[in-house]
Amino acid sequence: MAEPAQKLRLDKWLWFARFFKTRSLAAARVAAGDVRINGERVTKRSTTVGTGDVLTFAQGRAVRIVEVVAIGTRRGPAPEAQALYSDMSPPTPPPQDVVPQNPKFEGKGRPTKRDRRQGDLSRARHLE
Repeated sequence: MAEPAQKLRLDKWLWFARFFKTRSLAAARVAAGDVRINGERVTKRSTTVGTGDVLTFAQGRAVRIVEVVAIGTRRGPAPEAQALYSDMSPPTPPPQDVVPQNPKFEGKGRPTKRDRRQGDLSRARHLE
């Protein structure tokens, strides 16, 4: 029986390790130059990876740094996929409150009819 391959195509390994939902997405990210192997930018999908290689790529808003621990033979369940790599990524900071604050809003809610009349009067006086 043949010995299992010690190297595997990069796009296939990223798909096996479940970093991308489809192999096409993994291949597109590699072709765009978004993946680095041992610090070197890679644009060929057929580039092979082996155990000990360190991959760096962006996933969502986080940068992932993973070391290839094993070469998979199939795209299995998540626990099997997690056994293919060791995660060396820095911990992600907690999400910041990205909702911009409206400086005009003072917590009063919708203006009343009286407030609207006063605003209309002040605008009318300003135009005169």
